[in-house]
Amino acid sequence: MITLENINKTFRVAKRQAGFGRAVKALFSREYELVHALSDVSFTIPDGEMVAYIGPNGAGKSTTIKIMCGILTPDSGVCCIDGRTPWRERAAHVRGIGVVFGQRSQLWWDVPVIDSFELIRDIYKADEKTYKNSLDELTELLDLGELLKTPARSLSLGQRMRCEIAASLLHTPKILFLDEPTFGLDAVSKIAVRQFIKKLNAERGATVILTTHDMQDIEALTERILLIGKGRILLDGSLAELKRRSSERKTLIVEYNGKSPEICAGMTLSEAKEGRLVIALNPSELSVSDAIARLAVQTELLDVSVSGISAEEMVASLYKEYEI
Repeated sequence: MITLENINKTFRVAKRQAGFGRAVKALFSREYELVHALSDVSFTIPDGEMVAYIGPNGAGKSTTIKIMCGILTPDSGVCCIDGRTPWRERAAHVRGIGVVFGQRSQLWWDVPVIDSFELIRDIYKADEKTYKNSLDELTELLDLGELLKTPARSLSLGQRMRCEIAASLLHTPKILFLDEPTFGLDAVSKIAVRQFIKKLNAERGATVILTTHDMQDIEALTERILLIGKGRILLDGSLAELKRRSSERKTLIVEYNGKSPEICAGMTLSEAKEGRLVIALNPSELSVSDAIARLAVQTELLDVSVSGISAEEMVASLYKEYEI
Protein backbone atom coordinates (compact mmCIF):
# COMPACT_ATOMS: atom_id res chain seq x y z
CA MET A 1 0.00 0.00 0.00
CA ILE A 2 1.26 3.46 -0.97
CA THR A 3 -0.17 6.46 0.86
CA LEU A 4 0.79 10.11 0.43
CA GLU A 5 -0.90 12.80 2.53
CA ASN A 6 -0.32 16.54 2.02
CA ILE A 7 3.24 16.18 0.72
CA ASN A 8 4.99 19.52 0.16
CA LYS A 9 8.42 20.15 -1.32
CA THR A 10 10.12 23.48 -2.04
CA PHE A 11 13.51 24.03 -3.68
CA ARG A 12 15.73 27.09 -3.22
CA VAL A 13 17.18 27.91 -6.63
CA ALA A 14 19.98 30.42 -7.30
CA LYS A 15 19.26 33.00 -10.03
CA ARG A 16 21.46 35.51 -11.84
CA GLN A 17 21.48 37.51 -15.07
CA ALA A 18 23.80 36.74 -17.99
CA GLY A 19 27.23 38.34 -18.22
CA PHE A 20 30.70 38.00 -16.69
CA GLY A 21 30.24 40.94 -14.30
CA ARG A 22 27.05 39.47 -12.87
CA ALA A 23 28.75 36.07 -12.57
CA VAL A 24 31.53 37.61 -10.44
CA LYS A 25 28.97 39.47 -8.34
CA ALA A 26 27.06 36.22 -7.78
CA LEU A 27 30.16 34.73 -6.13
CA PHE A 28 29.68 37.13 -3.22
CA SER A 29 25.96 37.87 -3.26
CA ARG A 30 23.43 35.47 -4.71
CA GLU A 31 19.74 35.88 -5.36
CA TYR A 32 17.48 32.94 -4.67
CA GLU A 33 14.00 31.97 -5.78
CA LEU A 34 11.73 29.47 -4.04
CA VAL A 35 10.20 26.90 -6.37
CA HIS A 36 7.18 25.03 -4.99
CA ALA A 37 7.63 21.62 -6.64
CA LEU A 38 4.82 19.87 -4.71
CA SER A 39 1.84 21.39 -2.90
CA ASP A 40 -0.37 19.15 -0.72
CA VAL A 41 0.01 16.07 -2.92
CA SER A 42 -2.20 13.24 -1.65
CA PHE A 43 -3.17 9.88 -3.13
CA THR A 44 -3.42 6.19 -2.25
CA ILE A 45 -2.40 3.24 -4.41
CA PRO A 46 -3.42 -0.26 -3.25
CA ASP A 47 -1.18 -3.29 -3.66
CA GLY A 48 -1.04 -4.73 -7.16
CA GLU A 49 -2.38 -1.68 -9.00
CA MET A 50 -0.72 -0.13 -12.06
CA VAL A 51 -1.04 3.66 -12.19
CA ALA A 52 0.03 6.24 -14.76
CA TYR A 53 1.37 9.38 -13.08
CA ILE A 54 1.32 11.99 -15.83
CA GLY A 55 1.82 15.70 -16.35
CA PRO A 56 3.93 18.12 -18.40
CA ASN A 57 7.64 18.65 -17.81
CA GLY A 58 8.24 20.42 -14.49
CA ALA A 59 4.86 19.36 -13.04
CA GLY A 60 6.41 17.50 -10.07
CA LYS A 61 6.36 13.87 -11.25
CA SER A 62 10.04 13.06 -10.72
CA THR A 63 10.10 14.91 -7.37
CA THR A 64 7.20 12.74 -6.17
CA ILE A 65 8.94 9.57 -7.35
CA LYS A 66 12.18 10.56 -5.60
CA ILE A 67 10.30 11.14 -2.34
CA MET A 68 8.62 7.73 -2.64
CA CYS A 69 12.03 6.17 -3.30
CA GLY A 70 13.58 7.86 -0.26
CA ILE A 71 16.00 9.99 -2.32
CA LEU A 72 14.36 13.26 -1.25
CA THR A 73 12.83 14.33 2.06
CA PRO A 74 9.65 16.42 1.81
CA ASP A 75 9.22 19.68 3.73
CA SER A 76 6.01 18.33 5.29
CA GLY A 77 3.43 15.60 4.87
CA VAL A 78 3.19 11.84 5.30
CA CYS A 79 4.47 9.17 2.93
CA CYS A 80 3.96 5.54 3.94
CA ILE A 81 4.95 2.72 1.58
CA ASP A 82 4.54 -0.89 2.66
CA GLY A 83 4.44 0.30 6.27
CA ARG A 84 7.67 2.33 6.04
CA THR A 85 8.64 5.97 5.69
CA PRO A 86 11.07 5.87 2.73
CA TRP A 87 13.63 8.51 3.79
CA ARG A 88 13.74 7.27 7.42
CA GLU A 89 14.03 3.53 6.68
CA ARG A 90 15.80 3.74 3.38
CA ALA A 91 17.92 0.59 3.58
CA ALA A 92 14.93 -1.66 4.32
CA HIS A 93 12.71 0.28 1.92
CA VAL A 94 14.90 -0.02 -1.19
CA ARG A 95 15.03 -3.82 -0.93
CA GLY A 96 11.35 -3.93 -1.86
CA ILE A 97 11.36 -1.43 -4.72
CA GLY A 98 12.72 -1.26 -8.25
CA VAL A 99 13.41 2.05 -9.97
CA VAL A 100 14.03 2.89 -13.61
CA PHE A 101 14.94 6.48 -14.45
CA GLY A 102 14.91 6.50 -18.24
CA GLN A 103 17.68 9.06 -18.60
CA ARG A 104 19.89 8.03 -15.65
CA SER A 105 22.12 4.99 -15.41
CA GLN A 106 22.77 2.54 -12.59
CA LEU A 107 25.31 0.56 -14.63
CA TRP A 108 29.07 0.98 -14.26
CA TRP A 109 30.36 2.31 -17.57
CA ASP A 110 33.72 0.56 -17.83
CA VAL A 111 32.82 -3.00 -16.83
CA PRO A 112 30.67 -5.65 -18.54
CA VAL A 113 26.97 -5.42 -17.76
CA ILE A 114 26.98 -8.80 -15.98
CA ASP A 115 29.49 -7.40 -13.43
CA SER A 116 27.08 -4.53 -12.69
CA PHE A 117 24.27 -7.05 -12.28
CA GLU A 118 26.26 -9.11 -9.79
CA LEU A 119 27.15 -6.01 -7.79
CA ILE A 120 23.46 -5.01 -7.73
CA ARG A 121 22.63 -8.54 -6.53
CA ASP A 122 25.03 -8.09 -3.61
CA ILE A 123 23.73 -4.60 -2.80
CA TYR A 124 20.15 -5.88 -2.56
CA LYS A 125 21.29 -9.11 -0.86
CA ALA A 126 19.24 -11.20 -3.26
CA ASP A 127 19.61 -14.94 -2.81
CA GLU A 128 21.39 -16.81 -5.58
CA LYS A 129 18.32 -18.76 -6.78
CA THR A 130 16.11 -15.68 -7.07
CA TYR A 131 18.87 -13.80 -8.86
CA LYS A 132 19.58 -16.65 -11.30
CA ASN A 133 15.91 -17.16 -12.16
CA SER A 134 15.35 -13.42 -12.70
CA LEU A 135 18.52 -13.08 -14.77
CA ASP A 136 17.58 -16.00 -17.04
CA GLU A 137 14.04 -14.69 -17.52
CA LEU A 138 15.12 -11.12 -18.20
CA THR A 139 17.94 -12.19 -20.53
CA GLU A 140 15.50 -14.15 -22.67
CA LEU A 141 12.72 -11.56 -22.61
CA LEU A 142 14.88 -8.50 -23.33
CA ASP A 143 17.32 -10.35 -25.61
CA LEU A 144 20.32 -9.40 -23.50
CA GLY A 145 22.54 -12.33 -24.55
CA GLU A 146 25.83 -10.84 -25.78
CA LEU A 147 25.04 -7.50 -24.12
CA LEU A 148 25.89 -8.99 -20.72
CA LYS A 149 29.54 -9.30 -21.78
CA THR A 150 29.73 -5.72 -23.11
CA PRO A 151 30.78 -2.63 -21.10
CA ALA A 152 27.89 -0.20 -20.63
CA ARG A 153 29.76 2.63 -22.40
CA SER A 154 29.81 0.53 -25.61
CA LEU A 155 26.03 -0.01 -25.70
CA SER A 156 23.58 1.96 -27.81
CA LEU A 157 20.84 3.89 -26.00
CA GLY A 158 18.24 1.22 -26.65
CA GLN A 159 20.55 -1.60 -25.55
CA ARG A 160 21.48 0.26 -22.37
CA MET A 161 17.82 0.91 -21.54
CA ARG A 162 17.05 -2.80 -21.79
CA CYS A 163 19.90 -3.51 -19.37
CA GLU A 164 18.74 -0.73 -17.02
CA ILE A 165 15.27 -2.26 -16.84
CA ALA A 166 16.73 -5.70 -16.14
CA ALA A 167 18.97 -4.26 -13.39
CA SER A 168 15.94 -2.79 -11.61
CA LEU A 169 14.06 -6.09 -11.66
CA LEU A 170 16.81 -8.53 -10.66
CA HIS A 171 15.78 -8.62 -6.98
CA THR A 172 12.04 -9.18 -7.82
CA PRO A 173 10.72 -6.00 -6.16
CA LYS A 174 7.12 -5.64 -4.95
CA ILE A 175 6.91 -2.02 -6.13
CA LEU A 176 8.16 -0.61 -9.42
CA PHE A 177 8.77 3.08 -10.09
CA LEU A 178 9.16 3.50 -13.83
CA ASP A 179 10.18 6.96 -15.06
CA GLU A 180 10.15 6.88 -18.90
CA PRO A 181 10.99 3.13 -18.94
CA THR A 182 10.75 2.70 -22.73
CA PHE A 183 12.84 5.79 -23.56
CA GLY A 184 15.05 4.99 -26.55
CA LEU A 185 13.65 1.50 -27.17
CA ASP A 186 12.63 0.27 -30.62
CA ALA A 187 9.08 -0.96 -31.25
CA VAL A 188 9.87 -4.65 -30.64
CA SER A 189 11.69 -3.95 -27.37
CA LYS A 190 8.87 -1.66 -26.17
CA ILE A 191 6.31 -4.42 -26.68
CA ALA A 192 8.54 -6.95 -24.88
CA VAL A 193 9.04 -4.62 -21.90
CA ARG A 194 5.32 -3.88 -21.63
CA GLN A 195 4.49 -7.59 -21.74
CA PHE A 196 6.99 -8.32 -19.00
CA ILE A 197 5.68 -5.55 -16.75
CA LYS A 198 2.13 -6.87 -17.21
CA LYS A 199 3.35 -10.38 -16.43
CA LEU A 200 5.16 -9.14 -13.32
CA ASN A 201 1.97 -7.45 -12.16
CA ALA A 202 -0.26 -10.45 -12.90
CA GLU A 203 1.96 -13.22 -11.50
CA ARG A 204 3.70 -11.46 -8.60
CA GLY A 205 1.15 -8.76 -7.78
CA ALA A 206 3.76 -6.02 -8.27
CA THR A 207 2.55 -2.45 -7.81
CA VAL A 208 3.60 -0.22 -10.72
CA ILE A 209 3.80 3.59 -10.83
CA LEU A 210 4.53 4.73 -14.38
CA THR A 211 5.54 8.23 -15.44
CA THR A 212 5.80 8.70 -19.19
CA HIS A 213 4.96 10.90 -22.14
CA ASP A 214 4.38 7.80 -24.30
CA MET A 215 0.62 7.35 -24.41
CA GLN A 216 1.00 3.84 -25.83
CA ASP A 217 2.71 2.83 -22.57
CA ILE A 218 -0.25 4.23 -20.62
CA GLU A 219 -2.87 2.47 -22.75
CA ALA A 220 -0.97 -0.83 -22.70
CA LEU A 221 -0.20 -0.96 -18.98
CA THR A 222 -2.51 1.13 -16.81
CA GLU A 223 -6.17 1.65 -16.05
CA ARG A 224 -5.85 4.54 -13.58
CA ILE A 225 -4.42 8.00 -14.24
CA LEU A 226 -3.12 10.57 -11.76
CA LEU A 227 -2.68 13.98 -13.39
CA ILE A 228 -0.30 16.44 -11.73
CA GLY A 229 0.24 20.03 -12.78
CA LYS A 230 2.13 22.89 -11.11
CA GLY A 231 2.82 20.63 -8.14
CA ARG A 232 -0.81 19.71 -7.44
CA ILE A 233 -2.90 16.61 -8.12
CA LEU A 234 -5.54 17.83 -10.56
CA LEU A 235 -7.31 14.61 -11.48
CA ASP A 236 -7.57 10.99 -10.36
CA GLY A 237 -9.61 8.64 -12.53
CA SER A 238 -9.62 5.61 -14.79
CA LEU A 239 -8.49 5.79 -18.40
CA ALA A 240 -11.87 4.43 -19.53
CA GLU A 241 -13.74 7.14 -17.60
CA LEU A 242 -11.57 9.86 -19.07
CA LYS A 243 -12.13 8.52 -22.58
CA ARG A 244 -15.90 8.44 -22.00
CA ARG A 245 -15.68 11.99 -20.71
CA SER A 246 -14.05 12.97 -23.99
CA SER A 247 -16.22 10.71 -26.16
CA GLU A 248 -18.14 13.62 -27.68
CA ARG A 249 -15.45 13.76 -30.39
CA LYS A 250 -15.37 11.23 -33.21
CA THR A 251 -13.10 11.03 -36.23
CA LEU A 252 -14.34 9.71 -39.58
CA ILE A 253 -11.84 8.67 -42.22
CA VAL A 254 -13.67 8.40 -45.53
CA GLU A 255 -12.30 6.98 -48.78
CA TYR A 256 -14.49 7.67 -51.80
CA ASN A 257 -14.68 7.40 -55.58
CA GLY A 258 -16.07 10.31 -57.54
CA LYS A 259 -16.70 13.92 -56.60
CA SER A 260 -15.80 15.15 -53.13
CA PRO A 261 -18.84 15.20 -50.78
CA GLU A 262 -19.88 18.43 -49.11
CA ILE A 263 -19.49 18.84 -45.35
CA CYS A 264 -22.66 19.60 -43.40
CA ALA A 265 -23.42 20.93 -39.88
CA GLY A 266 -21.86 18.83 -37.12
CA MET A 267 -18.83 18.00 -39.28
CA THR A 268 -15.45 19.73 -39.43
CA LEU A 269 -13.02 18.94 -42.21
CA SER A 270 -9.60 18.09 -40.72
CA GLU A 271 -7.81 16.83 -43.83
CA ALA A 272 -8.69 16.58 -47.51
CA LYS A 273 -6.88 14.66 -50.25
CA GLU A 274 -8.05 13.31 -53.57
CA GLY A 275 -10.29 10.35 -52.70
CA ARG A 276 -9.84 10.71 -48.93
CA LEU A 277 -11.32 12.93 -46.19
CA VAL A 278 -10.64 13.11 -42.45
CA ILE A 279 -13.66 14.58 -40.66
CA ALA A 280 -14.10 15.59 -37.00
CA LEU A 281 -17.66 14.81 -35.93
CA ASN A 282 -19.70 16.11 -33.00
CA PRO A 283 -22.21 13.30 -32.22
CA SER A 284 -24.39 15.68 -30.18
CA GLU A 285 -25.18 17.55 -33.40
CA LEU A 286 -25.02 14.71 -35.92
CA SER A 287 -24.92 10.96 -35.28
CA VAL A 288 -22.31 8.77 -36.94
CA SER A 289 -24.93 6.84 -38.92
CA ASP A 290 -26.56 10.05 -40.21
CA ALA A 291 -23.16 11.46 -41.15
CA ILE A 292 -22.28 8.37 -43.18
CA ALA A 293 -25.73 8.39 -44.82
CA ARG A 294 -25.36 12.04 -45.89
CA LEU A 295 -21.95 11.36 -47.37
CA ALA A 296 -23.14 8.20 -49.13
CA VAL A 297 -25.87 9.98 -51.10
CA GLN A 298 -23.30 12.41 -52.51
CA THR A 299 -20.56 10.01 -53.65
CA GLU A 300 -19.51 6.37 -53.75
CA LEU A 301 -17.96 5.41 -50.40
CA LEU A 302 -15.16 2.86 -50.67
CA ASP A 303 -14.27 2.67 -46.98
CA VAL A 304 -15.27 4.41 -43.73
CA SER A 305 -13.53 4.10 -40.37
CA VAL A 306 -14.72 5.67 -37.10
CA SER A 307 -12.52 6.28 -34.06
CA GLY A 308 -12.86 8.08 -30.76
CA ILE A 309 -10.40 10.41 -29.13
CA SER A 310 -6.87 9.03 -28.86
CA ALA A 311 -4.94 8.93 -25.59
CA GLU A 312 -2.63 11.68 -26.88
CA GLU A 313 -5.58 13.94 -27.71
CA MET A 314 -7.24 13.18 -24.38
CA VAL A 315 -4.16 14.10 -22.35
CA ALA A 316 -3.57 17.22 -24.44
CA SER A 317 -7.17 18.30 -23.79
CA LEU A 318 -6.64 17.73 -20.04
CA TYR A 319 -3.52 19.91 -20.08
CA LYS A 320 -5.52 22.61 -21.88
CA GLU A 321 -8.49 22.29 -19.53
CA TYR A 322 -6.34 22.70 -16.42
CA GLU A 323 -4.09 25.30 -18.06
CA ILE A 324 -0.85 23.45 -17.41
